[in-house]
Amino acid sequence: MNILISLILMIAILSIIILIHEFGHFIWAKKFGVHIYEFSLGMGPVIFSKKGKDKIDYNVRAFPIGGFVQMAGEVYDDDEKIPKSKLMCNKPWLQRVIIVTAGVINNFILALVILFVIALIWGAPIQNVKISKVFDDSSFAKAGIVAGDEILKINDKTVKNFDKTQILLHMKSKNNTYNFVVRHSDNTVEEYNIKPQTIKDKDGKKQTNFGFEVKSKVERGLWPSIKYAFVKFGNIVNSMWLTVSGLVTGKLSISSLSGPVGIYEVVDKTKALGINNIIYLIAFLSINVGFINILPLPAFDGGRLLFMVIEKIKGSPVDTKIENIVHTIGFVLLMILMLIVTCQDVIRLIF
Repeated sequence: MNILISLILMIAILSIIILIHEFGHFIWAKKFGVHIYEFSLGMGPVIFSKKGKDKIDYNVRAFPIGGFVQMAGEVYDDDEKIPKSKLMCNKPWLQRVIIVTAGVINNFILALVILFVIALIWGAPIQNVKISKVFDDSSFAKAGIVAGDEILKINDKTVKNFDKTQILLHMKSKNNTYNFVVRHSDNTVEEYNIKPQTIKDKDGKKQTNFGFEVKSKVERGLWPSIKYAFVKFGNIVNSMWLTVSGLVTGKLSISSLSGPVGIYEVVDKTKALGINNIIYLIAFLSINVGFINILPLPAFDGGRLLFMVIEKIKGSPVDTKIENIVHTIGFVLLMILMLIVTCQDVIRLIF
Protein backbone atom coordinates (compact mmCIF):
# COMPACT_ATOMS: atom_id res chain seq x y z
CA MET A 1 0.00 0.00 0.00
CA ASN A 2 2.86 2.38 0.86
CA ILE A 3 4.46 1.75 -2.54
CA LEU A 4 1.14 2.45 -4.29
CA ILE A 5 0.60 5.71 -2.40
CA SER A 6 4.13 6.90 -3.21
CA LEU A 7 3.66 5.95 -6.88
CA ILE A 8 0.34 7.79 -7.14
CA LEU A 9 1.84 10.82 -5.41
CA MET A 10 4.82 10.83 -7.78
CA ILE A 11 2.54 10.61 -10.83
CA ALA A 12 0.39 13.45 -9.45
CA ILE A 13 3.42 15.68 -8.81
CA LEU A 14 4.97 15.03 -12.23
CA SER A 15 1.60 15.49 -13.95
CA ILE A 16 1.09 18.91 -12.33
CA ILE A 17 4.56 20.08 -13.38
CA ILE A 18 4.27 18.73 -16.93
CA LEU A 19 0.73 20.04 -17.36
CA ILE A 20 1.78 23.53 -16.28
CA HIS A 21 4.77 23.40 -18.64
CA GLU A 22 2.88 22.20 -21.70
CA PHE A 23 -0.02 24.55 -21.01
CA GLY A 24 2.42 27.44 -21.42
CA HIS A 25 3.31 26.31 -24.97
CA PHE A 26 -0.34 25.51 -25.70
CA ILE A 27 -2.01 28.73 -24.58
CA TRP A 28 0.46 31.03 -26.37
CA ALA A 29 0.42 28.95 -29.55
CA LYS A 30 -3.37 29.17 -29.50
CA LYS A 31 -3.27 32.91 -28.79
CA PHE A 32 -0.98 33.53 -31.76
CA GLY A 33 -3.13 31.40 -34.09
CA VAL A 34 -0.84 28.39 -34.53
CA HIS A 35 -2.66 25.23 -35.63
CA ILE A 36 -2.43 22.60 -32.86
CA TYR A 37 -2.93 18.91 -33.60
CA GLU A 38 -2.53 17.45 -30.12
CA PHE A 39 -2.05 18.27 -26.45
CA SER A 40 -0.62 15.21 -24.67
CA LEU A 41 0.16 14.57 -21.04
CA GLY A 42 2.65 11.70 -20.72
CA MET A 43 4.55 9.68 -23.31
CA GLY A 44 4.01 6.35 -25.05
CA PRO A 45 0.67 4.73 -26.00
CA VAL A 46 -2.53 6.77 -25.67
CA ILE A 47 -4.74 5.52 -22.83
CA PHE A 48 -7.35 8.30 -23.00
CA SER A 49 -8.28 10.65 -25.83
CA LYS A 50 -10.87 13.36 -26.35
CA LYS A 51 -11.29 15.68 -29.31
CA GLY A 52 -12.22 19.16 -28.19
CA LYS A 53 -14.58 21.61 -29.86
CA ASP A 54 -11.43 23.33 -31.13
CA LYS A 55 -10.61 20.09 -33.08
CA ILE A 56 -7.54 19.48 -30.92
CA ASP A 57 -6.86 15.96 -29.61
CA TYR A 58 -6.43 16.00 -25.83
CA ASN A 59 -4.60 12.81 -24.85
CA VAL A 60 -3.31 11.10 -21.74
CA ARG A 61 -0.47 8.69 -22.48
CA ALA A 62 0.79 5.69 -20.54
CA PHE A 63 4.06 6.96 -19.07
CA PRO A 64 3.95 10.15 -16.91
CA ILE A 65 7.51 11.23 -17.75
CA GLY A 66 6.79 14.04 -20.19
CA GLY A 67 4.26 15.62 -22.47
CA PHE A 68 4.03 17.66 -25.64
CA VAL A 69 2.00 20.05 -27.74
CA GLN A 70 2.12 19.05 -31.40
CA MET A 71 1.91 22.16 -33.57
CA ALA A 72 1.84 22.56 -37.35
CA GLY A 73 5.11 23.76 -38.85
CA GLU A 74 7.18 23.64 -35.69
CA VAL A 75 10.40 23.68 -37.74
CA TYR A 76 9.32 24.00 -41.37
CA ASP A 77 6.29 24.05 -43.70
CA ASP A 78 5.25 20.42 -43.30
CA ASP A 79 1.47 20.31 -43.89
CA GLU A 80 -0.11 21.58 -47.10
CA LYS A 81 -3.61 21.19 -45.62
CA ILE A 82 -2.97 23.89 -43.02
CA PRO A 83 -3.04 27.58 -44.05
CA LYS A 84 0.51 28.94 -44.10
CA SER A 85 -0.53 31.70 -41.69
CA LYS A 86 -1.25 29.02 -39.05
CA LEU A 87 2.15 27.33 -39.28
CA MET A 88 4.45 28.13 -36.37
CA CYS A 89 7.48 28.49 -38.65
CA ASN A 90 5.72 31.37 -40.41
CA LYS A 91 4.88 33.31 -37.26
CA PRO A 92 6.90 36.43 -36.30
CA TRP A 93 10.19 35.70 -34.55
CA LEU A 94 9.12 37.13 -31.18
CA GLN A 95 5.90 35.10 -31.16
CA ARG A 96 7.87 31.89 -31.78
CA VAL A 97 10.28 32.77 -28.95
CA ILE A 98 7.35 33.33 -26.57
CA ILE A 99 5.75 29.99 -27.54
CA VAL A 100 9.01 28.08 -27.07
CA THR A 101 9.92 29.66 -23.70
CA ALA A 102 6.38 29.79 -22.24
CA GLY A 103 6.64 26.31 -20.72
CA VAL A 104 9.79 27.17 -18.79
CA ILE A 105 8.33 30.49 -17.65
CA ASN A 106 5.22 28.66 -16.39
CA ASN A 107 7.39 26.25 -14.40
CA PHE A 108 9.27 29.13 -12.81
CA ILE A 109 6.06 31.03 -11.98
CA LEU A 110 4.56 27.88 -10.41
CA ALA A 111 7.67 27.44 -8.25
CA LEU A 112 7.69 31.08 -7.10
CA VAL A 113 4.01 30.95 -6.15
CA ILE A 114 4.47 27.69 -4.22
CA LEU A 115 7.57 28.97 -2.38
CA PHE A 116 5.68 32.16 -1.45
CA VAL A 117 2.68 30.17 -0.14
CA ILE A 118 4.94 27.83 1.86
CA ALA A 119 6.68 30.79 3.52
CA LEU A 120 3.37 32.54 4.19
CA ILE A 121 1.90 29.47 5.92
CA TRP A 122 4.91 27.83 7.58
CA GLY A 123 7.32 30.77 7.77
CA ALA A 124 10.33 31.90 5.74
CA PRO A 125 13.68 30.37 6.79
CA ILE A 126 16.56 32.86 6.81
CA GLN A 127 19.07 31.79 4.17
CA ASN A 128 22.52 31.36 5.72
CA VAL A 129 24.99 28.61 6.64
CA LYS A 130 25.25 29.09 10.40
CA ILE A 131 26.10 25.81 12.11
CA SER A 132 23.56 24.76 14.75
CA LYS A 133 25.23 21.50 15.83
CA VAL A 134 28.60 19.77 15.48
CA PHE A 135 28.64 16.02 16.20
CA ASP A 136 31.23 14.50 18.53
CA ASP A 137 34.25 12.86 16.87
CA SER A 138 33.23 14.24 13.46
CA SER A 139 35.59 15.90 10.97
CA PHE A 140 34.29 19.34 11.98
CA ALA A 141 34.63 18.61 15.71
CA LYS A 142 38.22 17.40 15.27
CA ALA A 143 39.03 20.57 13.30
CA GLY A 144 37.73 22.74 16.14
CA ILE A 145 34.61 24.13 14.45
CA VAL A 146 31.72 24.64 16.89
CA ALA A 147 28.00 25.46 16.88
CA GLY A 148 27.43 29.15 16.14
CA ASP A 149 30.20 29.30 13.52
CA GLU A 150 29.19 30.30 10.00
CA ILE A 151 30.60 28.85 6.76
CA LEU A 152 31.63 31.63 4.35
CA LYS A 153 33.45 29.70 1.60
CA ILE A 154 33.99 26.14 0.43
CA ASN A 155 36.90 25.51 -1.97
CA ASP A 156 37.14 29.25 -2.72
CA LYS A 157 33.42 29.50 -3.60
CA THR A 158 31.33 31.87 -1.50
CA VAL A 159 28.30 30.24 0.13
CA LYS A 160 25.29 32.04 1.54
CA ASN A 161 22.79 29.19 1.66
CA PHE A 162 22.66 25.48 2.39
CA ASP A 163 21.51 24.57 -1.14
CA LYS A 164 24.85 25.64 -2.59
CA THR A 165 26.72 24.14 0.36
CA GLN A 166 25.24 20.68 -0.29
CA ILE A 167 26.26 20.73 -3.96
CA LEU A 168 29.83 21.85 -3.18
CA LEU A 169 30.22 19.14 -0.54
CA HIS A 170 29.12 16.49 -3.05
CA MET A 171 31.69 17.62 -5.61
CA LYS A 172 35.01 15.85 -5.86
CA SER A 173 37.87 17.72 -4.24
CA LYS A 174 41.64 17.25 -4.64
CA ASN A 175 42.94 14.56 -2.26
CA ASN A 176 39.40 14.42 -0.84
CA THR A 177 40.23 17.56 1.16
CA TYR A 178 37.82 20.50 1.33
CA ASN A 179 38.86 24.04 2.17
CA PHE A 180 36.45 25.90 4.49
CA VAL A 181 36.52 29.56 5.45
CA VAL A 182 34.57 29.93 8.70
CA ARG A 183 33.53 32.98 10.73
CA HIS A 184 33.36 32.41 14.48
CA SER A 185 30.83 34.00 16.85
CA ASP A 186 33.46 36.62 17.85
CA ASN A 187 33.67 37.65 14.14
CA THR A 188 37.17 36.22 13.65
CA VAL A 189 37.64 34.31 10.39
CA GLU A 190 39.62 31.09 10.14
CA GLU A 191 40.51 28.68 7.31
CA TYR A 192 40.36 24.89 7.59
CA ASN A 193 41.32 21.97 5.34
CA ILE A 194 39.06 19.06 6.23
CA LYS A 195 38.63 15.50 4.99
CA PRO A 196 35.12 14.08 5.38
CA GLN A 197 34.43 10.78 7.11
CA THR A 198 32.76 7.89 5.29
CA ILE A 199 29.71 6.57 7.12
CA LYS A 200 26.81 4.25 6.33
CA ASP A 201 23.24 5.51 6.42
CA LYS A 202 20.30 3.49 7.81
CA ASP A 203 20.04 1.67 4.45
CA GLY A 204 23.71 0.65 4.59
CA LYS A 205 24.78 3.02 1.80
CA LYS A 206 28.13 4.78 2.12
CA GLN A 207 28.07 8.57 2.44
CA THR A 208 30.65 11.27 3.02
CA ASN A 209 29.97 13.17 6.23
CA PHE A 210 31.46 16.28 7.82
CA GLY A 211 29.39 16.04 11.01
CA PHE A 212 27.41 19.26 11.26
CA GLU A 213 23.82 20.50 11.03
CA VAL A 214 22.36 23.79 9.89
CA LYS A 215 19.03 25.10 11.18
CA SER A 216 17.67 28.46 10.09
CA LYS A 217 15.58 30.91 12.06
CA VAL A 218 12.14 31.52 10.62
CA GLU A 219 10.59 34.91 9.78
CA ARG A 220 6.89 35.49 9.21
CA GLY A 221 4.91 38.05 7.24
CA LEU A 222 4.20 39.15 3.68
CA TRP A 223 7.55 40.74 2.83
CA PRO A 224 9.71 37.91 4.30
CA SER A 225 7.57 35.43 2.30
CA ILE A 226 8.07 37.36 -0.95
CA LYS A 227 11.78 37.71 -0.27
CA TYR A 228 12.12 34.01 0.58
CA ALA A 229 10.36 32.93 -2.64
CA PHE A 230 12.78 34.84 -4.87
CA VAL A 231 15.93 34.15 -2.83
CA LYS A 232 15.16 30.42 -2.57
CA PHE A 233 14.34 30.31 -6.28
CA GLY A 234 17.71 31.91 -7.06
CA ASN A 235 19.51 29.51 -4.72
CA ILE A 236 18.00 26.44 -6.39
CA VAL A 237 18.81 27.74 -9.88
CA ASN A 238 22.38 28.48 -8.77
CA SER A 239 22.67 24.97 -7.31
CA MET A 240 21.45 23.48 -10.58
CA TRP A 241 24.00 25.50 -12.51
CA LEU A 242 26.72 24.22 -10.18
CA THR A 243 25.47 20.68 -10.75
CA VAL A 244 25.60 21.04 -14.54
CA SER A 245 29.07 22.62 -14.44
CA GLY A 246 30.18 19.88 -12.03
CA LEU A 247 29.01 17.18 -14.44
CA VAL A 248 30.84 18.88 -17.32
CA THR A 249 34.09 19.29 -15.38
CA GLY A 250 33.91 15.81 -13.82
CA LYS A 251 33.60 17.08 -10.24
CA LEU A 252 30.21 15.38 -10.09
CA SER A 253 29.55 11.94 -11.53
CA ILE A 254 26.51 10.80 -13.50
CA SER A 255 25.42 8.98 -10.34
CA SER A 256 24.36 12.41 -9.05
CA LEU A 257 21.49 12.39 -11.56
CA SER A 258 18.10 10.79 -10.94
CA GLY A 259 15.44 9.46 -13.29
CA PRO A 260 11.84 8.42 -12.56
CA VAL A 261 12.95 5.71 -10.11
CA GLY A 262 15.15 8.17 -8.24
CA ILE A 263 12.28 10.67 -8.12
CA TYR A 264 10.05 7.92 -6.70
CA GLU A 265 12.61 7.37 -3.90
CA VAL A 266 12.61 11.10 -3.09
CA VAL A 267 8.79 11.26 -3.10
CA ASP A 268 8.59 8.16 -0.89
CA LYS A 269 10.92 9.71 1.71
CA THR A 270 9.40 13.20 1.44
CA LYS A 271 5.81 12.14 2.10
CA ALA A 272 6.78 11.08 5.62
CA LEU A 273 8.06 14.60 6.37
CA GLY A 274 4.72 16.40 6.02
CA ILE A 275 2.57 18.22 3.48
CA ASN A 276 4.81 21.32 3.44
CA ASN A 277 7.76 19.19 2.25
CA ILE A 278 5.64 17.56 -0.46
CA ILE A 279 4.52 20.98 -1.69
CA TYR A 280 8.13 22.21 -1.60
CA LEU A 281 9.15 19.19 -3.70
CA ILE A 282 6.70 20.31 -6.42
CA ALA A 283 8.40 23.73 -6.49
CA PHE A 284 11.87 22.18 -6.50
CA LEU A 285 11.09 19.76 -9.35
CA SER A 286 9.29 22.50 -11.30
CA ILE A 287 12.46 24.63 -11.19
CA ASN A 288 14.47 21.56 -12.24
CA VAL A 289 12.21 20.94 -15.25
CA GLY A 290 12.30 24.60 -16.25
CA PHE A 291 16.08 24.88 -15.86
CA ILE A 292 16.86 21.69 -17.80
CA ASN A 293 14.47 22.68 -20.59
CA ILE A 294 16.00 26.12 -21.08
CA LEU A 295 19.55 24.77 -21.47
CA PRO A 296 20.70 25.28 -25.10
CA LEU A 297 20.73 21.55 -25.84
CA PRO A 298 19.11 19.71 -28.79
CA ALA A 299 15.58 18.36 -28.19
CA PHE A 300 15.02 20.84 -25.34
CA ASP A 301 13.17 24.17 -25.51
CA GLY A 302 16.53 25.88 -25.05
CA GLY A 303 17.87 24.07 -28.13
CA ARG A 304 15.02 25.39 -30.24
CA LEU A 305 15.53 28.84 -28.76
CA LEU A 306 19.23 28.66 -29.69
CA PHE A 307 18.35 28.06 -33.35
CA MET A 308 16.00 31.06 -33.22
CA VAL A 309 18.79 33.23 -31.80
CA ILE A 310 21.14 32.02 -34.57
CA GLU A 311 18.41 32.83 -37.10
CA LYS A 312 18.10 36.36 -35.70
CA ILE A 313 21.87 36.91 -35.80
CA LYS A 314 22.40 35.59 -39.34
CA GLY A 315 19.20 37.15 -40.68
CA SER A 316 17.74 33.93 -42.10
CA PRO A 317 16.50 30.57 -40.74
CA VAL A 318 18.94 27.72 -40.15
CA ASP A 319 18.63 24.92 -42.72
CA THR A 320 15.63 22.88 -41.50
CA LYS A 321 17.30 19.56 -42.36
CA ILE A 322 20.28 20.44 -40.17
CA GLU A 323 18.03 21.56 -37.31
CA ASN A 324 15.94 18.37 -37.50
CA ILE A 325 19.05 16.18 -37.54
CA VAL A 326 20.48 17.99 -34.51
CA HIS A 327 17.22 17.66 -32.55
CA THR A 328 16.86 13.98 -33.50
CA ILE A 329 20.41 13.16 -32.38
CA GLY A 330 19.81 15.13 -29.19
CA PHE A 331 16.60 13.21 -28.48
CA VAL A 332 18.31 9.83 -29.01
CA LEU A 333 21.18 10.81 -26.69
CA LEU A 334 18.63 12.02 -24.13
CA MET A 335 16.83 8.65 -24.23
CA ILE A 336 20.15 6.82 -23.79
CA LEU A 337 21.01 9.02 -20.80
CA MET A 338 17.54 8.41 -19.34
CA LEU A 339 18.05 4.66 -19.71
CA ILE A 340 21.47 4.78 -18.03
CA VAL A 341 20.20 6.92 -15.15
CA THR A 342 17.13 4.69 -14.69
CA CYS A 343 19.26 1.53 -14.58
CA GLN A 344 21.55 3.25 -12.10
CA ASP A 345 18.53 4.20 -9.92
CA VAL A 346 17.18 0.64 -10.01
CA ILE A 347 20.56 -0.81 -8.99
CA ARG A 348 20.85 1.73 -6.18
CA LEU A 349 17.31 0.94 -4.98
CA ILE A 350 17.92 -2.83 -4.95
CA PHE A 351 21.40 -2.85 -3.49
